This record gives sequence, structure tokens and C-alpha cells, in this order.
Amino acid sequence: MSEMNLKPSLVPIRVEAAPLRSKIIESIRHAIEHGVLKPGDRLIEKDLCERLEVSRTSLREALRELEAQEIVAKVSARGLTVVKISLHDAADIYRIRAQIEALIFQQFTENATDSQLLALDVIFAELIAAYDQGTFMAISKAKARWHNYVCEIAQNRIAHNMLSRLTLRTAQLRNQSIIRKQRQKQSVLELKTLMDAIKNRDVDTAAEAARRHVINASASALMGSEAGHAGNG
Repeated sequence: MSEMNLKPSLVPIRVEAAPLRSKIIESIRHAIEHGVLKPGDRLIEKDLCERLEVSRTSLREALRELEAQEIVAKVSARGLTVVKISLHDAADIYRIRAQIEALIFQQFTENATDSQLLALDVIFAELIAAYDQGTFMAISKAKARWHNYVCEIAQNRIAHNMLSRLTLRTAQLRNQSIIRKQRQKQSVLELKTLMDAIKNRDVDTAAEAARRHVINASASALMGSEAGHAGNG
């Protein structure tokens, strides 16, 4: 498996406003989410300590927590690596995500005030602009803001935490799907249907549109991955 040069992507941690362990976890999770660290990549303590400018003790505390979350794992004598996920498990994760997202958009539609709907409309416009830009980073950041706000107004912190972990587990598949132009076009149409339902206070249609968006994302992500496996067979 590849041993990646982490220098461009893991920013030294200088501010201590949050517990150091949390900041290390956030940095590593960000690297995995954005494809800097890929499934199977080794996590070499010496390199990580140098890039993050943290002690080995602090790093190990963070890695233990990531291991407990099944984001990294020990693989024989190779030490810790970013966890690989089977296509079967990835499909299950997308199915679970579909139900969770249906719930949070249902709750948002039920709970949101008129001013909160206006705020979501601004975030939605930024999300569509990100899709027009077409880059992974722009779409990923805009999607994160969209989900964060919806979960906040839905008052479902548990769902937000679950979505964060589940999305991270399928990061590589998701990343490959997001940059597919045909999928971007489909996503915009699906998201517009979802936003229309939210504006109309149509709880059931909003929930189903959110669920369908994730199911279609799953089909795109898994289709590309299965093709890759077939090509390597």
C-alpha cells in the first residue's frame, strides 16, 4: 500500500483552543475525507508528528480514538492503516445514511422557522454554485455546510455525528462519485426537488427526496467501484 507524503495536506497544529487530541483527530479525519489519506495507507507516527508538530504521546491518544471508531486499524506488523471497506459494507452504510438523512430533513421541515428557511435558501444557492464550479473541494465544503445547518435546525446532534462517521467510512467512493459530471447534474436536480419540498413544508416529500438522493449517490459510487474491481480482476 502507498505511503503518502502528508506535507501538503496536514497543517501544523498551533492553536490550543480545543483539546489537542480533538484537533489531531480533526486533521486526520479531514485528510481521509478529502482523499489525502486513502484506504490502506499507512499512518507513520514519525511523519505524522513532524507534519502536525505534535508529540508522539498526543498523536497516539488521537490514533487510539480513531481506532475505536474503526476509521484506522492495525494490520499485522504494518502498524496502523486507514481502514478499507468492502463493497457490501459500503452499500449498507449508504442504506443507513439514506434513512438518517430522510429523518433529519423531515425534522428540519417540521421545525424550521421562516427565517431559518431563508437561511437554508442562501446555503442552498451556495451549494448549487459549488456544483456549477464542479470541483470536489467546492462541492464537499458546500455539502458539509448544508448538512450541518439542517442537522442543527432539526435538533438532531446524534444524527449529525452518525452521518459524519458514516460518510468518512465511504470517503473514497464518495469522492469518486462527486467528481463524476453526470452525477453532478443528477445531484442538482435531486437537491432542487428536495429544496422545493422543504419550502412547501411537504414533510413526506422532503424525506423521500433526501432518501432518494442518497440512494442514487450510492448507485453512482458503487457502480464506479465495481467497475474498478472488475477491471483489476
